[in-house]
Amino acid sequence: MVNKIWTIFIVCGIGYSIFTNNIEVINNTIMDSAKVSLDMIIQIFPVLALWMGLMNIASKAKLLDKFSKFISPVLSKLFPEIPKGHESLSYIASNIIANVFGLGSAATPFGLKAMASLQKLNDKKNTASRSMITFLIINTSGVTLVPTTIISLRMMYKSINPTSILLACIIGTTCSTIGGIIVDKIFRRWYYH
Repeated sequence: MVNKIWTIFIVCGIGYSIFTNNIEVINNTIMDSAKVSLDMIIQIFPVLALWMGLMNIASKAKLLDKFSKFISPVLSKLFPEIPKGHESLSYIASNIIANVFGLGSAATPFGLKAMASLQKLNDKKNTASRSMITFLIINTSGVTLVPTTIISLRMMYKSINPTSILLACIIGTTCSTIGGIIVDKIFRRWYYH
C-alpha cells in the first residue's frame, strides 16, 4: 500500500514538473538525492559496521546468551507461554540488545529468527500467537537507548551536540514500550479470557 502511495506522489510530481515546464528541477533533484544518499551511506556505514561487528563478537562469545539469562526473569513474565530456556528467548534478547543500541538493521535478523522460533511453538499456524504479538509490540515500540543511526546523521550534518537527543530518546522509548506492554496486557486479558 505504501509503495502505491509513493508511486502516486512521484508520478504526480513528475507530471506537474512536465506540465509547468520545470523538467530541470526533476534532473537536479534526482542528482542531488543520489549524492546525499551516497554521503549518508558513507557516513553511517562505519558506525553500523562497528556495532554489528560488536554484536557478532558478543554473539560468538556467548555474551548474548548471558544477557538473555540476565533478563530471562523479565522475559518470562512478558512471554509466559515460552518454555524456560527455549531458543526464542535468546533471539528475543538479542533483538532487544540490538535495538537498544539503535541498530535496527542488526536487530532484524534476530527478530526474524525469533518469529520463526515462536512459530514452531504456535499451535495455530495461520494466527499469530500471544508471544508473537507481544514481541511485535515490544519491537515496534522502538526499544532504543542509544540511537546510533540518528547520532551518525546528526554528526554528518555537523550538529553541535549530536548526542543531546539521548535523554529524549530514553524517555520516548520508555513511554512507548511501557504503553505498548500495558495495552498488550489489557487486550490479552480481554481477548483470551
